[in-house]
Formats: sequence, C-alpha cells, structure tokens
Amino acid sequence: MYKDYKEKIISFYEKKGRLPGYKEIMTLTGFRSKNAVFKLIQKLTQDGTIAKDSSGKMIPRGIRGGVRLLGLVEAGFPSPAEEELLDVMSLDEYLTPNKESCYILKVKGDSMIEAGIHPGDMVIAERRATYKAGQIVIASIDNEHTMKYLRKKDGKFYLEPANKKYKPIYPAENFRVEAVVTAVVRKY
Repeated sequence: MYKDYKEKIISFYEKKGRLPGYKEIMTLTGFRSKNAVFKLIQKLTQDGTIAKDSSGKMIPRGIRGGVRLLGLVEAGFPSPAEEELLDVMSLDEYLTPNKESCYILKVKGDSMIEAGIHPGDMVIAERRATYKAGQIVIASIDNEHTMKYLRKKDGKFYLEPANKKYKPIYPAENFRVEAVVTAVVRKY
C-alpha cells in the first residue's frame, strides 16, 4: 500500500511541479486524518523521497531518477580506470539544493568568458540574504540586470567583468545584488 501512496505523490509532483499539501495527500490516499498523512510523510522522509527544509516545508529529494556516479576520471595524465558505482545522484538536487530560492538564466553576451561562462550557457542563481566580494552575482545596476564579479573598493561595491574587452561598472544611482551564481550548465 505504501508504494501506491508514494506513486500517487510522485505523480502529483510530476504533473503539478510541486508536492501536495496535507489536504491534497488526504484526497490522493483516501486518508481521513492528518496523523495518517504525517506518518506517510515520515516514511517518505526516511526513504529519501522527500526532505524538509529549515522551515519544515516538504521538498522533493529522490522523486526524479538520478544518474549513476561511477567514479573519477583523470583530466591530466591517463591512468588506469575502473568502473565502480559510487552512488546515484540527482542533478536537480546537486545543482539546486535550495529550490525555493534558485532560478535559471540563459547567458547572453561574452563579458564572463574568462570565468568559463559563455553565451548560450545556463547559470543557476540563488537568492541569498548576504553576498561577498569575489562572488559572481546577478545584479540590478541603474535599473538594468547583469552578471559580473562583485568587487569592493574603498568600502563601495562595483561589478567587474571577466573579459578584458570590458571595463568595471560602478553604480551611478541604484545598485542591488539579486542573486549569486552557483553553477553553470553547458550542453555540447
């Protein structure tokens, strides 16, 4: 029976892009008490299907199938390789562990190529409460958005591109860091 309930919750997630709430789980499973839902959620947490964030909100964990992590590959000199299953990991969970605060942007322009970020790449950005100099950020500067290194000089923040063709940007009026770039995704 547990497997059926789990499949219903996974199906709900795949259709709606979110986990069901307690009342929705009661409807899906036919449970008549929130206590039964609570026990089901505990089982789903124990088997790694879901987790709870710091505020107690349910977040998906093992819902989408993962990709096998087989081992290491030498990027320098060749070495003997053995295929060994190390783990199964979800790229979604790896790249966006904090889904509620993350979003994806497609890169336009070449101002960050020396940081390995090229036109057409996708970047994952995470909203945070604080940002540090040296991070690659998405910033609103004078009412326009851009992605650059966040730098600080004489107590003032500015933005620095990772391409020698471009000059640093110093805010004239409005400046706000929107998010920090946490990953770059490129398909070949």
